[in-house]
Amino acid sequence: MTDKILRCRDVQEVTGLSRSTIYRMMNRDDFPKATKLGIRAIGWRQSVVHSWIEGRCDEQFR
Repeated sequence: MTDKILRCRDVQEVTGLSRSTIYRMMNRDDFPKATKLGIRAIGWRQSVVHSWIEGRCDEQFR
């Protein structure tokens, strides 16, 4: 199974978070770190983002 790379807009759409919130949360280690794809490009592994979402949902129902 291949793991798709999500760009920032894709992550925003999936999580419902704004770009600035994603970066702020990354700096606080509350969101998965992005992977550098090139000189000016970053992305997140789809599986990592979905695991983060599932983890957040699990926290809310504890």
